Amino acid sequence: MRWRGVAAAWLLLVMLLPNTIGSLSGETGAESARPNILFIIADDWSWPHAGAYGDGVVKTPGFDRLAREGALFTNAYTASPSCTPSRGAVLTGQAVHRLEDGGNLWSSLATKFVVYPDLLEAQGYKVGVTRKGWGPGNAAAGGRQRNPAGDQYDSFDDFLRQTPAGKPFCFWFGSQDPHRPYDKGSGVAAGFDPTRVKVPAFLPDTPEVRSDILDYYFEVERLDREVVGMLRLLESTGQLDRTLVVMTSDNGMPFPRAKATVYDGGTRMPLAMRWPARIRPGRIYDQFVSHTDLAPTFLEAAGLKPLPEMTGRSLWPLLEGRRDGRRDGRRDQIFLERERHANVRRGDLSYPVRAVRTRDYLYIRNLRPDRWPAGDPEMYYAVGPFGDIDDGPSKQLLLSRRDDPLIGRYFQLAMGLRPAEELYDLRKDPGQLQNVAAEPGYAAIKRRLRAELDRWMRETADPRATSDDDRFDRYRYHGPPGP
Repeated sequence: MRWRGVAAAWLLLVMLLPNTIGSLSGETGAESARPNILFIIADDWSWPHAGAYGDGVVKTPGFDRLAREGALFTNAYTASPSCTPSRGAVLTGQAVHRLEDGGNLWSSLATKFVVYPDLLEAQGYKVGVTRKGWGPGNAAAGGRQRNPAGDQYDSFDDFLRQTPAGKPFCFWFGSQDPHRPYDKGSGVAAGFDPTRVKVPAFLPDTPEVRSDILDYYFEVERLDREVVGMLRLLESTGQLDRTLVVMTSDNGMPFPRAKATVYDGGTRMPLAMRWPARIRPGRIYDQFVSHTDLAPTFLEAAGLKPLPEMTGRSLWPLLEGRRDGRRDGRRDQIFLERERHANVRRGDLSYPVRAVRTRDYLYIRNLRPDRWPAGDPEMYYAVGPFGDIDDGPSKQLLLSRRDDPLIGRYFQLAMGLRPAEELYDLRKDPGQLQNVAAEPGYAAIKRRLRAELDRWMRETADPRATSDDDRFDRYRYHGPPGP
């Protein structure tokens, strides 16, 4: 395709042309104007579980500081509610359906998909990652010599010690928190009060679920303590105000009807950014932003232009009040998708979904409604029954009490078959529990959102907009069997 050639040519120019921003010696004003970039990405952390969003149980002073001294986003969304494609979208700035097998979990990411750390490294940045970068997957299968997020370091502190003074850096801190498994009862043991938990509408309010949420909170706090430490380290070395710090998550909390779904529990993300040079403190943005917007934002911060194939848009026009000439510059909707998460359907089948989320509605198209959305009821290859849902007390409660009238509804919401179209009226149903797609009074809304989704799929070259040939089912799954 033409854009692949453009991408290759663009990367070649970036690597060969002289640096137009300034000398890399660290001595010029232009060089010092380029920020360091610290990107902090959690593993399975959902909005709104942070103090800055009003959660009264979990304590997140690190995230809250970024929000207080920078920008807080209330409508930030992952590109896909699955680790590997989400992280691929962050790195490439592209919608995940454009990334071939990179649109699946436990995949690869071909070198023809240019990632922002490589572009910044070519412009003199020192690039590194600790713990979970891009993945899980097989970077070598995509022809890469390292993780797409950069060279691996033992810690952020180790990385800073090896970074020459005056050289800008781009670092990816990939925590494994709050990914399962959890130490059962760790939240209660740490002093969390189960009675104060606000149970999401898509989960039953039982002691088991409340305790499970507290175990998740325990790991959110552990993540945040590390963030506090990194901010202090930057402060002690005089680099904090010269660093663009961004903190978010890859996808939603590992609970039924959350992670691996396009409902808000799987896609709506915490996001805060701090860089005093260009971000005014204490600003709250309710415009819709996507993880695909991060790569172009990082490139523009470093004085570079986003690549032509990037479907995301730089956040600087929004942050600085500049006009955005793009058709969707108002940022009043977001597009969501997923392909194969875990390998949990006989035949390695995906569960393809495309969706559009506005302030008032969530429209979902389930492209293969005959398949089990959470995986086959019996384990096929990985994880277990209904394996797109991570195992844990909340899942086990739904499985063991599926015939209980009080629990069965939640079992069906999480694990039952779904119709080809879903539509949720978020003004009346913020928990996204009552599908109104078949109600006559919503016919016009459904037509409009269906057309918007079709437009986006065509304009971003989604293969399911033309051939819909289930190619994502045929890409290799590099993950292990289990359990």
